[in-house]
Amino acid sequence: MNCQYLSLVSTGQFSPLFLDYITDKDSLKPFYGRFPDKSAFKDQLNDKIFDESKRQVLVDVLEQQYQNIDTKPDFSGLLQPNTFTVTTGHQLNIFTGPLYIIYKLITTINLARQLKEVYPSYNFVPVYWMATEDHDFAEINHFTLLGKNYAWQTEQRGAVGRMNPQELKALFAQIPEKLSLFEAAYLKHTTLADAARYYVNELFGADGLVCLDADNADLKRVFAPIMRDELTQQKSGELVHEQTDLLEGMGYKTVIAPRDINLFYLDDQLRERIERKEDGTYRVLHTKLKFSEDELLDLLDKHPEQFSPNVVLRPLYQETILPNLAYIGGPSEVPYWLQLKSVFEHYQTPFPLLMPRNFAMYVSAVSSKRICKLGLTPEELFQDKLKLKREYVDIHTRHTLKFDNENKTVHKALDAILHKAQMVDPTLEKAVLAETKRFANAIVRLEKKMRRAEERNQETGIRQLLAVKDDLFPNGGPQERSENFLTFYLNDRQFLQKMLSAFDPFDYRMQLCLE
Repeated sequence: MNCQYLSLVSTGQFSPLFLDYITDKDSLKPFYGRFPDKSAFKDQLNDKIFDESKRQVLVDVLEQQYQNIDTKPDFSGLLQPNTFTVTTGHQLNIFTGPLYIIYKLITTINLARQLKEVYPSYNFVPVYWMATEDHDFAEINHFTLLGKNYAWQTEQRGAVGRMNPQELKALFAQIPEKLSLFEAAYLKHTTLADAARYYVNELFGADGLVCLDADNADLKRVFAPIMRDELTQQKSGELVHEQTDLLEGMGYKTVIAPRDINLFYLDDQLRERIERKEDGTYRVLHTKLKFSEDELLDLLDKHPEQFSPNVVLRPLYQETILPNLAYIGGPSEVPYWLQLKSVFEHYQTPFPLLMPRNFAMYVSAVSSKRICKLGLTPEELFQDKLKLKREYVDIHTRHTLKFDNENKTVHKALDAILHKAQMVDPTLEKAVLAETKRFANAIVRLEKKMRRAEERNQETGIRQLLAVKDDLFPNGGPQERSENFLTFYLNDRQFLQKMLSAFDPFDYRMQLCLE
């Protein structure tokens, strides 16, 4: 593939906070540990101390979670003190969801590979943190394939990772393509977490990617001291509020709003917030569940799996149970991590290197030829349709589509007429100005008619131009946020390997991957 690049700021797609972070703006340095370049990993390796007992728990859990997968990774390396992880995370969108989720996984795999080249005495394991405890089903229940939307309807509730995906059998009947991998994943497993682990392992297991489901009692037990402190001291919300106020005081819009208690109560078909009332009791919202402090802490000791971190504490949970060096996130994730550094400091946990995922547009051979023929630059592709079409017409027309010179001549004459009329009778000024305005409006209408006529003359080029735009921005949004990887993979089984070869995890630009 031929790759072309442009700065993320040129795309008009990203927030000021995200853009300022990836350009290493000095004012943001207090909100993270180290800027993510290759040299920063040396100090991060020295900072990340991860004890042997935690490594053993992690490996035991992974062995159990992969027990029914025939070709599974060798987890024994994670027991060694010179082995570390780099991690990305996402919800369990059905059929992998939009392209950018695949791009996050590829970025993480490539980061582990590059780090091994730079630091050969260490080992690096790419990890996919499956957001199995997330309960926002509406965000994961649909996907787009070849321009058509498909959705999963269910009465199941609670953590999505615990849902039974065999209901998706009805969805396969609607999809014209045969998707054997996903049929095996969804119809032969009883939880969405197991299904996602299966297909991700099939797609990227050979590249070393490891899937972790943190909805696990043993892993939660490692994190239990922090959850206990959250229930009794409620410190994280206060710390995040302070960071948020600082960022907003600098003019940035922030992403997350912390709660007093940043934990959910988790059970089958249920994931609801825990609140502490003025009388000192704890309630689970939208239920009749009520606990004294002693009762809740006893439950935490016996069943830590019934407590689930929200967006404020989930990153800290990740860094507590993994020997992790870096987190790879999207343009919404990176900003909210910047609100969390003081929470990590409070719990004396190293803040990971915070890296943006790769951003890309895959350009088919047909669209690549059209882009070349039309002479479009990467920057032009990100313009809105009206501006893009206008500039194309202006560049390719052989005519002048505006009456600028004529306007100057006529307005000079009208000024002379106005002067003469005022000399005769000052009250004629309004009549002359009214005629001048009507003339200006007529010119505008004529220019619009001429432009429409010229657009008809250039109809073929404009049609090709808009076809490229619609291909890369389906429904007006970036391709990577709507299209599923299967749209390209079904026609080219090398698609994933091509993207693996094209991406550089340390290149923080948008890239167009042209066939």
